[in-house]
Amino acid sequence: MGFACGIVGLPNVGKSTIFNALTSAKAEAANYPFCTIDPNTGIVKVPDPRLQAIAKYIPPQKLVAANMTFVDIAGLVKGASKGEGLGNQFLGHIRETNAIAHVVRCFSDPNVIHVDGSVDPIRDISVIDTELMFADLDSLTKRYNLTAKAAKSGDKKASAVMGVLERVKAGLERGQPVRSLGLDEEEMALIYDFHLITAKKAMYVANVDDTDIGSSEPNEYVKKLMAHAAIEKSPVVLICGKIESEIAELAEEEKVAFLAEMGMAEPGLNRVIRAGYDLLGLETYFTAGETEVRAWTIQKGSKAPVAAGVIHTDFEKGFIKADVYHTEDLMKYKSEQAVKDAGALRLEGKEYVVKDGDIMHFRFAV
Repeated sequence: MGFACGIVGLPNVGKSTIFNALTSAKAEAANYPFCTIDPNTGIVKVPDPRLQAIAKYIPPQKLVAANMTFVDIAGLVKGASKGEGLGNQFLGHIRETNAIAHVVRCFSDPNVIHVDGSVDPIRDISVIDTELMFADLDSLTKRYNLTAKAAKSGDKKASAVMGVLERVKAGLERGQPVRSLGLDEEEMALIYDFHLITAKKAMYVANVDDTDIGSSEPNEYVKKLMAHAAIEKSPVVLICGKIESEIAELAEEEKVAFLAEMGMAEPGLNRVIRAGYDLLGLETYFTAGETEVRAWTIQKGSKAPVAAGVIHTDFEKGFIKADVYHTEDLMKYKSEQAVKDAGALRLEGKEYVVKDGDIMHFRFAV
């Protein structure tokens, strides 16, 4: 299971700069609106120091990190749903992502143009939310009558879907993103095929100036953003796009020195990825052997057969048992054999709930 995140925001807030730093891709970034015309997609390795720690005691031929996909589209502007700007042309590219990262400008710089002439995070968020809600209403309306007709004909599933769609349509018309309507998992599943953008969980990426990164007190823009996000129960991650761009250009050994000089324990973009995992309730388990040490992403609460199915569907279908121990056991005992000798390796069945950091070997029959 991977994780795909759509990046949205107004033009010129630093989306492409942050995308470049995340993916080490070279999406064009410049000081004028609509610089990003075509959507950009980048696959990022999820940083996890446990991979190297496992490899220290189970040396593999290769290390394979979990992946995360980012999709960056043209900046949205007020009126995008009516054809203004370019971003509305590419919303289809983020409809099937798992979550939305909304990049918000939280710095002042007269040399960097703001599309609305001034910096105001709450106004900017409102513009984006409005355009995404209009896009969702447009998408919903195209199928609404067909679903209603099927429901009237006695189709039970269509009736259940309509019960949710009516609430969603009314909410969007009131200016409420779908994620704010309090739908439960079953209701969200009923409308999944509509791929409504505002139904996705969202996090805010506050793009701040380099002087704000080491500060103990958030600037006024960030404070406003945090207050807004708290109401939504959405996470906020502070990063400086300019610094992240510089870090992305450095060799690994240079990165360590640069981060230390900036008073940073890690690149801010690592926090973006972790925030995404937390937002979607994801966790990581590992497989380890002479061929490779690999990280696998699963939903929290997944049972062993489901985790096995991430590797291959045959593993889930033919699941018998799983040999399981934790990364901490390996760190403590220094080898897999020592883990076994200490009795820390367990044989688990179909009801075992996988824990973040488990190292697993699956037994299955096809």
